[in-house]
Amino acid sequence: MHFLYYLFIFLILFSFIVEIFLDFLNVRHRSRPIPDLLKDVYPPERYKIQQNYDVENTKFNLIQKSLGILLILGVIITGGFGWLHGWIMQFNFNSIVTTVLFFTIIGAISSIISLPFSVWDTFVIEERYGFNKTSAKLFIFDFIKSLLLTIIVGGGLLVLVTWLFYRTGDWFWILGLCVMVVFSFIANVLYSKVIVPLFNKQEPLEEGNLLESIKEFGKKVGFPLNKVFVIDGSKRSTKANAYFTGFGKSRRVVLFDTLIEKLDQKEVLAVLAHEIGHYRRRHIWINMTIGVVQAAIFMYLFSRLSTNTEVSGALGYNDASEPIFHLAIIGFAILYSPIESIIGLFTHWLSRRMEYQADAFATIHGLGNDLINGLKKISAENLSNLTPHPTYVFVNYSHPTLLQRIQKILTLNKN
Repeated sequence: MHFLYYLFIFLILFSFIVEIFLDFLNVRHRSRPIPDLLKDVYPPERYKIQQNYDVENTKFNLIQKSLGILLILGVIITGGFGWLHGWIMQFNFNSIVTTVLFFTIIGAISSIISLPFSVWDTFVIEERYGFNKTSAKLFIFDFIKSLLLTIIVGGGLLVLVTWLFYRTGDWFWILGLCVMVVFSFIANVLYSKVIVPLFNKQEPLEEGNLLESIKEFGKKVGFPLNKVFVIDGSKRSTKANAYFTGFGKSRRVVLFDTLIEKLDQKEVLAVLAHEIGHYRRRHIWINMTIGVVQAAIFMYLFSRLSTNTEVSGALGYNDASEPIFHLAIIGFAILYSPIESIIGLFTHWLSRRMEYQADAFATIHGLGNDLINGLKKISAENLSNLTPHPTYVFVNYSHPTLLQRIQKILTLNKN
């Protein structure tokens, strides 16, 4: 047994312990009194339901995380990854086929294990609290479509990156980075036009007062919006949302039909103004730039580690005379997790800052109070936790808490 083997086990256990500790802090903090600014979010009976929903989700996630940790530790301790590689090697496939087959088997096993959890989450927990609108038929079709997308898109990328690894040597990390950047850009442009229609209907918002007010607001802030799309999110869940995607002429704002149903016209406009604020403050480009930097760090560090055959030995394959791409990926994913967590603290902080800026955009255009009302309704409808622990927020939240956002908006209103 060598150093990397014990390091893998330590990092996996340490990450799990930190997650459980944060969950523990958050659960204990749940019973804190509701701040005065949020007392109108939940009626007393609804708040009890929210508390039960939060507890049930926490327990469910704990079981899922614990099983996942036991499985990954079991595979590493028994040398399962190395055994799987050795078994595939007996068929004398080339490196690319070996890598694809390796991850196909792992992906299939992972899907089989996670499927019951997904079914329970959708048809038991979400159903119990009135969120689920997904039929069994729709769930099966979603699963099949997601699987096919993973095979086609993920498999294609895996083949290309594996080929680059074995063919380009020291240039691999740069060329691999280029592939990741190009793919990310294309995915952002095509997501709403190609991927989303596979799962949901997207139709232009019909003519009426809401569309006219949106167009008028767009002209007012110098952001023409000739088309706003509505997505049929209600076919799966009652939860409401909105998002902005694309660049230039391909940009589009998408509103969930549940959002339009639950918020009044001014509140929908405030949520839309928030999304426009993200675009006007160039948050999409900033996030893409950060993503490129993260990918560059990832690819460079991976290229350095992947030449070390000891990674294969630590994962149970001791006959490696040269780097094995798929085992290197597994080992690096474990070793990179602390770095990823540290980077995540920064990206979450930046994301929360961007949310404040987008809220400010809506507020300075006279929609602050409407945004507050809209956020309260969305939080109430989604059974959001009103009193998360500050440390949990710092580590895990990409958005400020509802209380923090309202306080910022009210401060801006005063000024």
